[in-house]
Amino acid sequence: MIKQLISLFKLRIGVVMMFTALVAMAITPGQGLSGLEMLVLAVAVLISAAAAGAFNQYYETDLDANMRRTDGRPFVTGHFQKSPEWIILILMLLAIGVSGAAWVLNAATALYIFLGAFFYAVVYTVWLKRRTWLNIVIGGASGSFAVLAGASAVNPAMDAVPILLALVLFFWTPSHFWSLAIARHDDYVSAGVPMLPVVVGDRRAAKVVLANTVLLVGISLLPFFWGMGWVYLAGAVTGGGYFIYRNLQMVRNPTPKVAMGSFFASLGQLVLLLAGAIADVSLRG
Repeated sequence: MIKQLISLFKLRIGVVMMFTALVAMAITPGQGLSGLEMLVLAVAVLISAAAAGAFNQYYETDLDANMRRTDGRPFVTGHFQKSPEWIILILMLLAIGVSGAAWVLNAATALYIFLGAFFYAVVYTVWLKRRTWLNIVIGGASGSFAVLAGASAVNPAMDAVPILLALVLFFWTPSHFWSLAIARHDDYVSAGVPMLPVVVGDRRAAKVVLANTVLLVGISLLPFFWGMGWVYLAGAVTGGGYFIYRNLQMVRNPTPKVAMGSFFASLGQLVLLLAGAIADVSLRG
């Protein structure tokens, strides 16, 4: 049961969103949050992302059934039965997350948390995924809102660094998911989802991923010029350089195995970037 719930609510993604929000909070200048405020921020982002993830699976059961990567999800297998009660639970989780953030933190933080869930559940899942290869480009903004939520909890006005970090998440998402889409090309063809590799082919898609990653890495270096230190820069350069290297391999040989290497490199790049940001702020004081 626990394993099925983790899958249904996409808690791994939720934890990543929660961590990015906390990193953005930590690097934003201003009065620090209390322990309660940090807890509310973390839980609000996590359960709102979980609500969006569960809705994604509820809405996409037909697509998931046609993809090897997702045909074991609980609504597909029948472990959980689709019913209106699930929609009520999803809406309740979102309402608790957003209202809790508004009550304990501020309205801007609550708005960004809501927009993060809305962009993933409605903009990406309902409006775009089945219609256009731009699905993950526009819908991927959901990750950026987690950054803005964390920063606005400290200072709703924000400065350049959290805005740049939000841009990093915006450009990270296409490179991350298109690498996976190249690796799982046949799955998306079977499901009829117009991911970029399905529309233009794996080789051309790999070149687009490389160009996007170069832009992503370039943006990730900019916070160094707005006050972040050398530790942050080291994390950004190391993770970004490795991601570009894996992208270059994928351009030369866009096979599923190499594409999965690029996909995992995207995770490494994000972890090193966020860990570098936290370490940099901690060392400086």
